[in-house]
Amino acid sequence: MPDQDSSQDSDDRSILDSGTSPGPDDTPEQPPRDSPPADDGMDDAPSDEPETGNLHFEDDNLGEKLRTVSDDDLDSAPFGIIKVGDEGTVEFFNQYEADLSGLDPDDVVGQNFFTQVAPCTNNRLFRGRFKKGVRRGDLDETFTYTYTYKMRPTLVDVHLFRDEKGNNWITVQKY
Repeated sequence: MPDQDSSQDSDDRSILDSGTSPGPDDTPEQPPRDSPPADDGMDDAPSDEPETGNLHFEDDNLGEKLRTVSDDDLDSAPFGIIKVGDEGTVEFFNQYEADLSGLDPDDVVGQNFFTQVAPCTNNRLFRGRFKKGVRRGDLDETFTYTYTYKMRPTLVDVHLFRDEKGNNWITVQKY
């Protein structure tokens, strides 16, 4: 929480105040003792866990959010989410990606994403970045790509990343 500016001028204070200008040592007025403390919607202690409510493609900590939310939350995300093993085997394929690709998630899980599910990604630009990041143990790549396999060309933003537990994620946002 940012520090409060102690150099407020008297116009910023309520007309019900004592009428004196605040000095640098003045503290903000406290609520009356018999009223309950205001609920600011924040917990007393900060949480180390990422907020798992709404998932957004642009979230800075999306990889960690994906790791901690339920499959139902992953399925209801407004962008494609694919979890793959180090060799590219699909472990999860959400509903958005299923709708985008026209593929059934039950048929996709267990298949290799790069060679069987989306062979148009089996190239240096897509799979090459994935393999290099997995090899380094540090996958965090974002780029624009055009899907072409079994669909008309579809422009998307792709984010490849690896979470703290070593799970690999491919997220896809259609333009």
